[in-house]
Amino acid sequence: MTDSPQVPEQWLSLLIGEVADVVAGGTPKASNPDNFAESGTQIPWLTPADLSKYSEKYISYGARDLSKAGYESSSAKLMPAGTLLFSSRAPIGYVAVAANEISTNQGFKNFVLPAEIDSSYAYYFLRSIRDVAESMGTGTTFKEISGANAKKLPFILPPLAEQKVIADKLDTLLAQVENTKARLERIPQILKRFRQSVLAAAVSGRLTEEWREHSSSQFPYENRELSEIIHEMRNGLSPKPNEDGRGHPILRISSVRPFSLDQIDIRHLEVSEKDKERYSLQPDDLLFTRYNGSIEFVGVCARVSQLNHDTLLYPDKLIRVRVDKAQVIPEFLEIFAASFEARQYIYSLVKSTSGQKGISGKDLKLMKVALPTISEQIEIVRRVDQLLAHADRIEQQINNALARVNNLTQSILAKAFRGELTEQWRKDNPELISGENSAEALLERIKVERARQKPAGRRTKVRKTEKLQNDPGN
Repeated sequence: MTDSPQVPEQWLSLLIGEVADVVAGGTPKASNPDNFAESGTQIPWLTPADLSKYSEKYISYGARDLSKAGYESSSAKLMPAGTLLFSSRAPIGYVAVAANEISTNQGFKNFVLPAEIDSSYAYYFLRSIRDVAESMGTGTTFKEISGANAKKLPFILPPLAEQKVIADKLDTLLAQVENTKARLERIPQILKRFRQSVLAAAVSGRLTEEWREHSSSQFPYENRELSEIIHEMRNGLSPKPNEDGRGHPILRISSVRPFSLDQIDIRHLEVSEKDKERYSLQPDDLLFTRYNGSIEFVGVCARVSQLNHDTLLYPDKLIRVRVDKAQVIPEFLEIFAASFEARQYIYSLVKSTSGQKGISGKDLKLMKVALPTISEQIEIVRRVDQLLAHADRIEQQINNALARVNNLTQSILAKAFRGELTEQWRKDNPELISGENSAEALLERIKVERARQKPAGRRTKVRKTEKLQNDPGN
């Protein structure tokens, strides 16, 4: 037993190895496809990857099964339903309850529980101590918790009746948390559609339709090629930048995103005075990505709203555009470049070279721009800025709420295992937590039963081998 002043006096603080058998897994030779079978057809088998992004409590099988030959040739062991499946490396702390007999690879340390411990309760407890388990991992390439250390994980043992009450309460509370989280996670997509609709309305004239009734602005808009409304289009510098601060700051390709220019994550480049003058950025310059590994970021545009460096250069996979301000303001062209029409034009002309996707300046110059009057452009920019700022505020509020919800799960688990969720229940049900129903009596029964049994790992391996040999279907 261990000391823990934070749990009710009716509970016991133990090491999990005092009440559960710790069973490791195994993997047959991966080079032999006959060692494996289609998921759900032979012997269920898990790897930690099967629990990645897996949110259910119970699991029946993984991405593939073991064949009888694969099972027999490996150290994998078939464990009973109710076993706690706990990943012990890459990463430490994924957990699920076996819904049926199941085996795992060596990336698990599994806990075979006695009948006197509710598996749902134990599942939630292991979730609550993931940080403790991670701190007990050792290794250089990746952290792993050994079988010996797995047995030393803490475990809180309430009376059995209270275990079930705690598990039921956590089922209800954490389901509510997950539902709230799911609703919040849908909102960014709604905001994305809202931003797209704002841009569509801006470039189509719908956003300023009422405004035009009180002005002399021309509509429909005149379509002009980009080349007709700019003074300059120039690719950036091709020499390789350095990371040690020699020369002048130069942007990365990833610095440019729609409506966003990152001037913090930069490198440096030594250049001549002539190149410094030619490739230095100025306020109101527009930057387009010429190449990127993802088509989503090819041709996206950001305006230099202000400079955070005395000199700021740009690399050759970015294109600098300087507009004719008598025809178009940079803010409006930045909006147009993010619109559906502009993006579809870009997508139609993207070419792939050595895994990189790109568009040429020549093709970019041919992009048709629906051009309102300067006065209407100014009004469009004002309205778009206002609406997108509103969306940004909402998104920040949602992100803050999601952070609180994510913390709420661990907070609820912590309350549960300090006894706070069942404080009143204990007062109302003293007979269910004392005498033969006490945690002390429960632990004694577990010890007696474990002393009578062989280690679960060897027993389940033999039992399953015999079952497979006797199965007429094999």
